[in-house]
Amino acid sequence: MKACNLVLHCGGASVERSAVKSVPTPIATPTWSPIPHLRLVEQVERSLRASHLEIVNQAHALSHGGDRYFGLIQVEARRGNNDYALVLGLRNSHDKRFPAGLVAGAQVFVCDNLSFHGEVQLSRKHTRFIGRDLPMLTQRAIGQLQDKWQHQEQRIQSYRSHAIDDRDAHDLMVRAVDVGVCPVTVLPKVVQEWREPTHDVFRQRTVWSLFNGFTEALKGNLALLPPRTQALHALMDGFVGIAGRN
Repeated sequence: MKACNLVLHCGGASVERSAVKSVPTPIATPTWSPIPHLRLVEQVERSLRASHLEIVNQAHALSHGGDRYFGLIQVEARRGNNDYALVLGLRNSHDKRFPAGLVAGAQVFVCDNLSFHGEVQLSRKHTRFIGRDLPMLTQRAIGQLQDKWQHQEQRIQSYRSHAIDDRDAHDLMVRAVDVGVCPVTVLPKVVQEWREPTHDVFRQRTVWSLFNGFTEALKGNLALLPPRTQALHALMDGFVGIAGRN
């Protein structure tokens, strides 16, 4: 099984679990109660096990001197699912940049692309009682995410089976800029990936190939990736006629 991969830029670095554990947690204030990065990881692991979901791979990353954490936890693939994996995206911060968060996603093995879909299912500010609330919130989120993963598999199959020509592909590229999938400066990379895909498996003229052209171009900024790929899913879902399944 291929390992999870975090393609990073903006100062981020992939690290071992031991490095996550060693990051010091700032002292709490009356209005701000940060939690250790590893505490979020361990709580998610407990919730997955309680839901009888097997963890098969993990990846961890730190940025901004350890103040920001990003992680991936891959769960056991469904039978016959050999080219993409269902993953959880985790994030936590010690610099008040964003709350502790958890979102459902998918990783395409052939190009190590990531996409996230649906609303963030856990987003807890670092305020008083976060430690008390975290177990309940993560368990509830895992239950919701199982349904999200089922929809994700249905969505990918729809993308694969839906043919698309150059005219519609180019129209979707322009609309993607309009809805915030990517800035206009990224569009030439998307066009290049559509016309001459980096990976031969995406030479078929389908929505799945175009989708992966976008995710290839969007690699790197994990902080921006969830909202961008959520917008991309909404755009593609509307095109193939499955809007409202998030």
